[in-house]
Amino acid sequence: MTRTDRLLATLAARPLQCDGATGTQLQQLGLQPGESCERWVLDHPERVQLVHQRYREAGADLLTTNTFGGTTLSLASHGLDSRAADINRNAARLAREVAGDHAWVLGDMGPFGGILEPYGETEPGAARDAFLAQAAALVEGGADAILVETMSDPAEAALAVEAAREAGAQFVISTFAFQHTPAGFRTMMGASPAVAVQAALDAGASVVGANCGTQLSLEDYATLAVELVEAAHGIPVIVQPNAGSPAHDPATGQITYATTPAAFAEAAARYITLGARIVGGCCGTTPAHISASAAHNKKTKA
Repeated sequence: MTRTDRLLATLAARPLQCDGATGTQLQQLGLQPGESCERWVLDHPERVQLVHQRYREAGADLLTTNTFGGTTLSLASHGLDSRAADINRNAARLAREVAGDHAWVLGDMGPFGGILEPYGETEPGAARDAFLAQAAALVEGGADAILVETMSDPAEAALAVEAAREAGAQFVISTFAFQHTPAGFRTMMGASPAVAVQAALDAGASVVGANCGTQLSLEDYATLAVELVEAAHGIPVIVQPNAGSPAHDPATGQITYATTPAAFAEAAARYITLGARIVGGCCGTTPAHISASAAHNKKTKA
């Protein structure tokens, strides 16, 4: 049985726990404002692995590579586009070493950093090529699945999912970032949960859902989870909220998040009862949040 087969079998048997935020964890380890998070897989691999290790010890079934901005298009802003393949392969390898036989590695692919034609200047073909190159390097490095996350444009998400499939990924997760509007939950590009989910499914996503989200509370995510489960028509759903909204602490100069691990765990357990099959965390979540969630979820019936 391959690792992907085991992943599918485990997901069918019980809900899975994903990890939490990477960027804020690396900031605590010395990542500076404006510095390339992805470059750390080359310059500070031991610190990146420390984050993975902390999440694994917290009970995460799924470890996410440090490659959110890992396309050539995104890395170009840091002058790292020529290092994209090395960055993605190394990131997957680092996570794979920590995961071992006890967890699975999600190769992380975030938005490419621009807007597709006709609303922006990036040709769909160029974006797809960038996603394909990233996905191929992640798979080569040992990723068990691809996570296409924090998308606003269903067309961009579809390109990334299709590219991941072409690169050989047998399991692809697609998540979108939603916000409140008078019309309900919508992405920045105006897509509803139903429209976003359908685009991802049509492109070949194995799991669909939501992460991040502007000013969405844990309670909002419960409502959103219901909409996602309904839109997914039986396909597994993943939910990964933030640990509240970021706030600046003038005393320390640090960005803080108010949601406690206990509150996060209770919310995650509720998402499972509402139909989610994978829960995890986005901005501001820590190993403590994931540990509380993993422990709580063991007692939760899906």
